[in-house]
Amino acid sequence: MNTKNNKTLCQWKCFSVEQAEHTLPDGREVEFTTVKHPGAVIILPITNDGKLVMVNQYRPAIQKWILEFPAGTLEDQENILECAKRELAEEVQLQASDWQSLGELLPVPGFCDEVQYLYLAQGLSDCVGELDDDEVIEVTSLTIAEFEEKVATNQIQDAKTIATFFKARMMSLI
Repeated sequence: MNTKNNKTLCQWKCFSVEQAEHTLPDGREVEFTTVKHPGAVIILPITNDGKLVMVNQYRPAIQKWILEFPAGTLEDQENILECAKRELAEEVQLQASDWQSLGELLPVPGFCDEVQYLYLAQGLSDCVGELDDDEVIEVTSLTIAEFEEKVATNQIQDAKTIATFFKARMMSLI
């Protein structure tokens, strides 16, 4: 798909809304608006005794607390794995000696170009990190059975968290 006449409609922090003319694979010309996103990481930290480390985070956009895996947005030109390490330290005060990629997700490809990079983090130990100014987080841990029960009873609704867990499960890593 080719684009031309790109126009930024809105810019906020590292995100933008852009409008452009696109040539579709069948040759038709359309005007399309895209949310431009620098990408994000999602980390599934698992303790030596098999518990999943999670955050209960207040999300102003939906005005409620949600259980999710630690995650965060890539900073300008940041290495993806380094971003995952930074976010793990910031959100749950942990570092990991063993990192494994679980692949990528496209969370909302209908209007956003975000790619989410998934990691399994093991060999956890304590460290010090600082939350972002707009984050309110409580750290918790769940067994795999508790996690699955919370998904089944709609207590865990975060799509990136469920997908990351499912990828690790399907890869026989948890």
